[in-house]
Amino acid sequence: MKGYARIAAAVPAAAVADIDTNRDRTLALWREADAAGANTVVFPELGLSGYSIRDLSLNTTLLDACEASLLSLIEAGKALEPVAIVGVPLRFNHGLYNCAAVIHQGRLLGVVPKAYLPNYREFEEARWFRSGFDLPQEASITIGQHEVPFGIDILFKSSLTDLTLGIEICEDLWVQVPPSSYQVSAGATVICNLSASNFTIGKAELRRMLARSASDRGKCAYVYVAAGPGESSTDVSFDADAFICENGQTLVESTRFLRTGQLIVQDIDLELLAFERRSTTTFGDCARETMPSFRIVSFKSETPDGLVREVSKTPFLPKDPDTLASRCWEMFEIQSNALATRMAAIGKPKLVLGVSGGLDSTQAALVAAAALDLQGQPRTDLICITLPGFGTSDGTRDNAESLSRALGATFSEVSISDASRTVLNAVEHEVTNDVNDVEQLLAKLRKHPELGDVTLENVQARLRTLLLMTLANQHGGLVVGTGDLSEKALGWSTYAGDHIAMYDVNAGVPKTLIQFVIRWVANERASTWSDSEVLRETLFSILNTPISPELLPANADGEIAQLTEEKIGPYELHDFFLYHLVRHGARPARILDLARVAFDEAQYDDETLKRWISVFIKRFFMHQFKRSCTADGPKVGNVALSPRGDWRMPSDAKPDKWLDDIAAWQSY
Repeated sequence: MKGYARIAAAVPAAAVADIDTNRDRTLALWREADAAGANTVVFPELGLSGYSIRDLSLNTTLLDACEASLLSLIEAGKALEPVAIVGVPLRFNHGLYNCAAVIHQGRLLGVVPKAYLPNYREFEEARWFRSGFDLPQEASITIGQHEVPFGIDILFKSSLTDLTLGIEICEDLWVQVPPSSYQVSAGATVICNLSASNFTIGKAELRRMLARSASDRGKCAYVYVAAGPGESSTDVSFDADAFICENGQTLVESTRFLRTGQLIVQDIDLELLAFERRSTTTFGDCARETMPSFRIVSFKSETPDGLVREVSKTPFLPKDPDTLASRCWEMFEIQSNALATRMAAIGKPKLVLGVSGGLDSTQAALVAAAALDLQGQPRTDLICITLPGFGTSDGTRDNAESLSRALGATFSEVSISDASRTVLNAVEHEVTNDVNDVEQLLAKLRKHPELGDVTLENVQARLRTLLLMTLANQHGGLVVGTGDLSEKALGWSTYAGDHIAMYDVNAGVPKTLIQFVIRWVANERASTWSDSEVLRETLFSILNTPISPELLPANADGEIAQLTEEKIGPYELHDFFLYHLVRHGARPARILDLARVAFDEAQYDDETLKRWISVFIKRFFMHQFKRSCTADGPKVGNVALSPRGDWRMPSDAKPDKWLDDIAAWQSY
């Protein structure tokens, strides 16, 4: 798929000092990587000789065999697509070097020696090898007929856009300023670490911490390959550990302690990494200060077919249940503590909240109750008002009251139906012709649903905000907003209506995540609050209620007539589009490619995906003016749309190029 590179990490079973066997096993996994469509495959440190050969590494017979084996690999790999990065001891001048040989399609592209040689505890590499720092500038090495660059100053640049390989060898990762720090500054996007790294308890976690950190700070991928089974167990043990990280996350791992050779493969998102480097301005600043001169060796690569990496349908939700629970706790604490801080700045205000019985106002109510607890204020300082209008159903109204009372809040009801009819009559809206009361108006709407236009819908939202603001003035209170991140992205709010509040606690929470936070509160927090059983029952009832603005009357059977997702599309899709557009700066065609992988075609076919992303793009551009004057609210995750924080966009930007990209898209 365009914008990706396929990277493999290979862990052959080692045969100590059996160079021919190591060569054959290396070649077999190289061919397997080729069959998988990989662009690069990385092997362990000193894989051709075995890492644990110790003093045999100085032996002429062994070194001659290693060079012959390397030449044999170069010849055997002429027809293979992946660049192979192979560990081998090589002689140069009067010294021996622990090296990574970079091979591609019958060429030796270059050789990178290890920079830092461990000589402490169980390690004694300085006994045999010299550091890459000892090499003269612009050094080259000759292996057979191949004379190639030799040094720690080499990067390998692919014809694939943004694929540049940097190389570290084992200990190089563990020092305080790894060579990869300079490599990423010079443009490397994939760092390949050939390691042997014997295993001790806890070391696997430490390796991952170091590699994730390097990939996060370097806005790169990090490929780590440790020695496999077969290395000598004289004094140490090896665990066949290999993994691939990208931008701070571990994407794929080997099976540790597996006693046969294995290959792991992952697609690296090069467009994502390029976006991260552009958008993280300090990366460029640091690169400017830490960019030594590198020699660049070029090679050609093919765009991999398809996509082997998993694409989550719900990118805002961690896959692991424990991590999801932790995120829900963190989110709830961010929201409630941010609101408590705003309250403390004002001086113990009451909190005024319009409760509808829907997801967003429920989450806001839970946050408000927790903020009052943090401030040492009684729950009665939470003034919950339900404001039924033309479309309010009995179920949502009852849930609103039940929630408020279970939280110990002050509850009241103020109908806006008469006031809405009065305003509509004042502007001579057609729905009020020959209508004397609300019941007649509702009957007319059921008979002529076309009269339920945006004017009729928005008058209700604006009247609700007017009443809430007025009550806040009356009680010395603060109006807590309910709109979530997904609604702000889509502009699914009424300007000067529910679009505005005095503090927006849900502004950073996407719709797909808010449901999980409510469920987490029901399961983890409700038991410590008053009337916990009623609260839990109410929360689960709300979670099972269809999403609706309830601005149009229910049908004759009392069923909700206006379902949000039927009009603007599924929130799971819009949150998917939002995440990849804002977090990764992805092109619409790229987002559609990812959506095609994430969602089954039986659920959303190609035309459905194109339809809803077109709706998303149009609304995202069209409604920036609402986001430009949104209320204060806390940033919760790594996607936010505050005009004072993460997202600055002109309100009159044109979406035409984005829509053109959608129109031209075809799935693979």
